Amino acid sequence: MHPTITRIGGWLYRRAENILAAMQVAMFAAFILQIVFRYLLNFPVGWTNELSAVLWIWLVLWGAAFVLREDEEIRFDLIYAGARPALRRILLLVSSAALLLLYAGSLPAVYDYVAFMKVESTAYLKIRMDWLFSIYVLFAVAVLVRYLWLSWRALRGDAPAQHDPEKTVSGV
Repeated sequence: MHPTITRIGGWLYRRAENILAAMQVAMFAAFILQIVFRYLLNFPVGWTNELSAVLWIWLVLWGAAFVLREDEEIRFDLIYAGARPALRRILLLVSSAALLLLYAGSLPAVYDYVAFMKVESTAYLKIRMDWLFSIYVLFAVAVLVRYLWLSWRALRGDAPAQHDPEKTVSGV
């Protein structure tokens, strides 16, 4: 790939990580404020809970769309991990085709629903629901782009990386 594109892509990836980190900090701050208001000031407020829920939705979908790498996704790969490179390419193409059909087929309805939700807003912060759910449209488009790119690479002959059990991290 061209070095300029790689450099720009790296910069965009780091900014997506920065945005994700900022959302995590804001969610943590709202959580701490919720504890302070409820237990120290004996004055429960609802906006902190609502902000935490909104940020959680955005954290998950933003991270999955722009930060999570292909090799970090959770999947059941008992067959895929032990397959030869040619079979891994075929499995990738089949799964990519299924995901592309599902996401592309649902995208018009998703967009219509998100656009329709402009009539609703959240209870405390009065965030319009179309703004709140707009992250799902970005997520769906990012998934489409990701699997188009993976399919293109597989069609060109690039097999997905072989699973290395020594690099597997359990998170425990």
